[in-house]
Amino acid sequence: MVEKNENQLNIELTEDIAEGIYSNLAIITHSNTEFVIDFIRVMPGIPKAKVKSRIILTPEHAKRLLRALDDNIAKYESVNGNIDAHDDPPFPMNFGGPTAQA
Repeated sequence: MVEKNENQLNIELTEDIAEGIYSNLAIITHSNTEFVIDFIRVMPGIPKAKVKSRIILTPEHAKRLLRALDDNIAKYESVNGNIDAHDDPPFPMNFGGPTAQA
């Protein structure tokens, strides 16, 4: 007899979501109850960029995401070497609007 774990969560990944969305800019804002991360694709020479995806998180989930990213980056760098995050973006970011935080 197979015991079923009552705490198991089955996660479904549909084909369209599995394809993913490329983003090279994230803008993060917050209120006292939530963090909002807008993922944007900026193309050099094109002065307009659209938000491709928006994720809204509670502060607790935002902190868990930060820890998970930090852990995954550390594991990646232990195998592949340090990631050069460049201080300046590889394209001009003077489109107006909020300052990029990615």
